Parts: sequence; C-alpha cells; structure tokens
Amino acid sequence: MLPDKLTPAELERLLSAELDTAAATAPVDEPHLLRLMPGTARQALMQSMTEQTYARGDVVFHEGAPGDVAYLVWAGKALVIKGNLDSPTILGYRGPGNILGEMALLENQPRSASLIALTDLRLLQIHKDDLIRLLSDIPTLSVEIMATMSARLRAADTIRDATTQAGYRLRKQVSALKTREQELLDLQRIRQETVDLIVHDLRNPLNIIINVLELLDVTLPPEVREDNQQLIEVGRASYNRMKRLVDTLLDTSRLESDEAILNLRATDVAQLIQIAVTSMALSSVQKDVHFQIDCQAGLPTVLLDAERIERVVCNLLDNAVKYTPRGAITIAAALEGEHIKVSVNDTGPGIPPAERERIFVRFTQVEGEESRRRGFGLGLRFCYLAVRAHDGDIWVETGDGGIGSKFVFTLSVNKT
Repeated sequence: MLPDKLTPAELERLLSAELDTAAATAPVDEPHLLRLMPGTARQALMQSMTEQTYARGDVVFHEGAPGDVAYLVWAGKALVIKGNLDSPTILGYRGPGNILGEMALLENQPRSASLIALTDLRLLQIHKDDLIRLLSDIPTLSVEIMATMSARLRAADTIRDATTQAGYRLRKQVSALKTREQELLDLQRIRQETVDLIVHDLRNPLNIIINVLELLDVTLPPEVREDNQQLIEVGRASYNRMKRLVDTLLDTSRLESDEAILNLRATDVAQLIQIAVTSMALSSVQKDVHFQIDCQAGLPTVLLDAERIERVVCNLLDNAVKYTPRGAITIAAALEGEHIKVSVNDTGPGIPPAERERIFVRFTQVEGEESRRRGFGLGLRFCYLAVRAHDGDIWVETGDGGIGSKFVFTLSVNKT
C-alpha cells in the first residue's frame, strides 16, 4: 500500500514508471460538469461541496479504500495509479474539470485506483449523502451526472477494446515465438543426434587401426619392428588422441543432458596424473615442451570416474601444449581442506580475465593469432561438465609468476 505522502525520490521513481498505453489513449477530458449545468443546479452543487488542498506527493485516496467522497479538480494536476511503488501501473493524469472517485461513490465499492497530487492540488469534494440529496432535489443535476457517467463508460470501453487488441497481438507474438523456439530446439536435437551417430561410428575404424598396429608390433621380425618402433608409437599416440576426441564429443552430450553414468571407484590421483602425463609425452616432445609433476606426498584416494578425470587432465595438458611455444608445463596436486586441488600451469600467452568464464562454453575460443586457434572449444567444455559431475569446481587464473595460464579443478575427498 502507498504511504500517505510520497517523498520526492519516491515520486520521481513513480513518474519514471511506464504509462499504461491503453489508459493513456482513453479520453479523460470530459466536459466541465459545472459549465454544463444550469445556474440553479450549479449553485446548489457548489454549496454542497467543500474545498480541499493537497501538496505535491500527497495521496488523496488509496486503492481499496472506501469510496464515500467524489472530487472535482479545481486547480493543479494529479496522477492515477494502480498497485504500489514496487509494481505501479500509471493509468493517467487528471487536471482541472476532471471528476474523480465518483464511480466508487455511486457503486458503494472500494476505490479502484490511488490518486496522488503531482502539484499543489485544489479539489472540490462532495460526500455521498450530500450527492444523493442533491440528485433527489434537482432532477437536472441527475441528467448532467448521467451524461458525465456515460462519457466515463465510453472511456472505459475504449480502454477495454485497446487492451483486448493488445492482448490478442501479444498472444499471437508469443505463439509465434514458441513455435520458432520449438523448431530451433528440434533442429538442435536432430543436429546433435546426427553428430553423436557419426562420432559413435568412428569408434569401429579406430579399433581396427589400433588392432592393426598391435598386430604389426607382435608379428614383425624383431629387426624390422625395432627400425619402425617410433612409427608404431606415433600411430598409438594418434589413436589415443583420436579416441579421446571421440569420447569427449559423446560424453559432452551425455553430461549436458544428465544421461552420463559415472563409474566411481577409489583412485590414486597422483598415479592418475602420471598416467595422463605418460600418454601425452609424445605430443610434448614434438612441441619442444616438457612436463613437471609436483604432487603432494600422501594424497588420499578419491572416489571418482578415473577414465573421465584422466581425460580431463589430458585435455588440460593438450591445451597447455597447444599454447606453450617451448619450456615447462607444470601439473600439481595438493590437499586443501576437504578437496584435492589439481592445476596445470603453462607459459603461453595467457587468457584475458574477460574471457575466463566464456572459455568453458561450447565452441568458444580466445581471440588471438589464427595459427594458434585449433579445434572447436569442446575439450574445455567437457572438462567443465566432468568436474561439475563430480561436485567439483574448475576455473582458470593467471599462471605462476604472472606468466601464462593456470587451469585449476577440485575433487572432494569426502567421496572416499
């Protein structure tokens, strides 16, 4: 409910509210009632009315209050609103000659809106009992008031028609937007299902490739195998990388739709990191970078999906190798409170603070040299989803010594 008087700040905030379009277009400048009346009726009405003055910000009457008085604006300007200061609806402005509050008076109903003085306001008011007596004594006054009521009813009808038309247009727009939204969702679902099918089918040729490599490794004569061992290792590393990409694509979709099932088991995080580093060794040598492992001794085992978290570490290492021209990449793990914190620190160009939240969104890449832009940003999206599925957090910050980037994620030791 509105206070009895609004502060200047409250009044200014109220005036900044949007004017109700339908109400604003309705005619409110009905003929001055006193000007239309015969002299005797006008004199009798004036004698029954008393003058009231209000200052700027005064609330003349409140919405929902009993309506036992009608008003005629003699001088000044008033504001008609519905609702309170938190959610006001501005119905319009009233000036000299406008009649206010007579509907509630005649219908014996509560006020349908509130009236606030926008300037120093002079009102002529008449009480219900005095109005009924005048209507009985002066028939011509009844006719004039009926004419005024008719103008008000036409105004209300205008508001109703405008509101109905606006509502109809709005419903059509909402319906069209919902249809378009559903079409886009269906298209997105079909695209995702198609991608998942294609990616899933890649597993078969991948398995054939690794089987052929393993077969060559065990069937080639020792001297031939020794001469070609590096080629076999390159093939294995490429297979492992391709398999990670395929699994990441499929897992990202499952994790986003909450369809992934975690295969939880007690895992030694330090050992998991060592396995991930070993699998990434060939790519680091090719880029002239090397890994440094700094794991705190005696870390507790953690209940987690080891295959997915290992893939998280590999993706972060691969990302670090991609953006590190040469030198060291440090991967560390330490117990902090009830979490193990794992970090991967590179010595690349770093990530601007404004981009650090966005990089975990699908298909996001940090703006930079085109030659350094590779992939579609799905690796970090998978990392985010996999860590969050383990109730952990993941973020990126400036690297140690203000150089490069440090990706950090946490795993709860309570899941043991």
